[in-house]
Formats: sequence, C-alpha cells, structure tokens
Amino acid sequence: MRVTRPLIAAVALCLTAACSDDSTDGVGSPFGPEADPIPDVSQTRQPDITVMTQNMYVGADVDAVIGVLVTPDPADDLSALLAAISTLEETHFPSRAAAIAGEIARARPHVVGLQEVSIVDISLPPLGVDVHLDFLPVLLAELSARGLQYEVAARVRNIEAAPLPGVSLIDDDAILVDRNRVEVHETSAQRFTANLGAVAPGVVLARGWVTAAVTIEERPYTIASTHLESGDAPGLDQLRAAQAAELVQALAGTTPTVVMGDLNDVPGSPMYQVLEGAGLTDLWAALRPGTSGYTCCHAADLSNRVQPFHKRIDYVFVRDGREGEKVTGQILRVGDVPADRFPGPAHRLWASDHAGLVARVNMHGLIP
Repeated sequence: MRVTRPLIAAVALCLTAACSDDSTDGVGSPFGPEADPIPDVSQTRQPDITVMTQNMYVGADVDAVIGVLVTPDPADDLSALLAAISTLEETHFPSRAAAIAGEIARARPHVVGLQEVSIVDISLPPLGVDVHLDFLPVLLAELSARGLQYEVAARVRNIEAAPLPGVSLIDDDAILVDRNRVEVHETSAQRFTANLGAVAPGVVLARGWVTAAVTIEERPYTIASTHLESGDAPGLDQLRAAQAAELVQALAGTTPTVVMGDLNDVPGSPMYQVLEGAGLTDLWAALRPGTSGYTCCHAADLSNRVQPFHKRIDYVFVRDGREGEKVTGQILRVGDVPADRFPGPAHRLWASDHAGLVARVNMHGLIP
C-alpha cells in the first residue's frame, strides 16, 4: 500500500494556499529605472501621510508539485515535494525579513500593509522535514533592531490549513503603525462573505481585510489593507469584485481613506472598476501615467537576476475627504531593481516575489 501520496498532497495543498499568487516568470520585458523613472516631486510639499504595502511571500512556489501530483505516475511525487521544501529553505525568510525591514526603514511609512504574513509548521520526521517559520515576530525584531517602533494595529486570518498532524499553515493580513507618529483609535478585522471556503479537507480559503482609524499630525484617516482571492479560473474575477464591493461598503464615509494590498487583478478588471466606482483613485495611474507599475512576480526561488514582472496587481488607492479635490504626491516601487538583491544561503535573493509600493500622499481635502 502506498502511503506517501496523501501526505505529500496535503503538504502541497498547504504550501499552495500560502503561495496563492501566480509566481512564475512572465514574458514581459524587464522594467528598470531607465524605463520607469521616479517622478520629480521637488515642488511637492511634505506629504500628509506615507504608506507602504508589501506581499511578504511564503517563499516557495509549488505549481510544479501540483503538476506532478495530477499525473498518473506517483513515482516522482516525493522528489517534487522535497524540492518545494528545499526552495522554502533556500529563500530563507529571516534574510528576507531583514531586507523588508530595511525598505521600511528607508521609507519610514506611517502605516504598513502586509500580506502573506505566514506561520508555517511542517514536521514530518519520516521525510526528514522540520520547518518552523513565524513571519511577523521576525520582521518586528528586525525593525526594532533599526530603532523603529512599529506595532500591529490589526490582523486578520485569510488561510488556516491543518490537513493532518505535523502540517500547519496560517496566512494573515496585517497593518503595522509607527507608534511614535500614529494614534490608533479603532481597528477591525473582517472576513469576506464571498470566499472560496473549504477547498480540501482541513484547507479553508477565507480571505478578509483589516482597517484602522488613525490620526496623523492631527488629521484623521481610515486605512485598509487586503489580499483578494487569487487565480485565473472562470468566475474568480467576479469573486474579487464581490470582495472589493464588501470592502468599499465597509469604508463608506467622508474620512480620507487609503486602501492598499495585493488585489490579484489588473487595471480595468471588475475589481478595479468597483474601487474606482466607489470614488477611490489608483495612485499609480494618477501619479505615474504611461509607466507600467508592474509588481509581480520574481522567480519562485527568488534567484532571477533581472526583474521579470509582467502584471500590476499590487495597489495603493486613496479617496480624499472632499469631493473634487485632487490627490498629489509620489508613489514608487521597492524590491524591483538588481541593487535590491542580497546574499542568501544558495544565491542572491529578492525580499519577496512581489515588489512593494511606497506612497507619499498629499490629501488636499484636509487643508483648511
């Protein structure tokens, strides 16, 4: 009797849930600083608010494992699984956390939205596998080591997978705030009613969003971060639109609003139309017209030397507090040029398979 296949399938499902974005290299041309220059903001006043969004990436793309599992030949299942776990170790989250903390230190955002904030526990002695990763404490420790005092304002669970003993994955979204510069009044963590739900025994995809009502320099803001459902299967674009509709309904009001995250769809999609229809402005389109803004994705093992991004799925949207006012400022990518790479156990790495976005925004509706 063959006993390894259910075990391998469960682990693969667990890792697949964590690596929910399409992380394969695309066919688009690399875009570097020459093709996508940072805008000149020398005439722009100091920003009212600086935010950053970053998909942290679990560290392994198991598309290859899933492809092997669906074939009729079981002989190569184990080798594919072990290769995926090897990639998880090769992409070495502690090193990547240090790089993300470095980007936060350089940008000094008031608020950070994080996606794929993962806790991975895989302990399978028969296979010689023992992996334990808890992303958020590692990142907070790296920030503290740089003299920064960021704290968790809100956190929501997106994925909870425990398909069998010894295999566990938790995937969250989180909002961090600089506690020295941001006053937090109220937070919420909600799951969408529109969700895929159970996709396998012990594996549930139930995404959501986090919000924080904050004051920065005596000005109120509502901040939201989310990670909408991923995938290209028929109907998933409408699911993302439904999730976006739930989010904007929860954000109804006149307070200046920032919505950021990995939204897993491109400009013009149903999801995008929902956000625009709610009066939210896509900062990249508004401030960087004519530039690609692609944010996804680096190679699964993060070893690619040049940036292969081919789609824009990470966003910062804003809605000012007064109708007709134009939001100004600056938005740029981080983690997208070769100089961002750093040494890893086997090769140089990127901090994530996604670029991050840093936005420095002037909310003119708040000016008397």
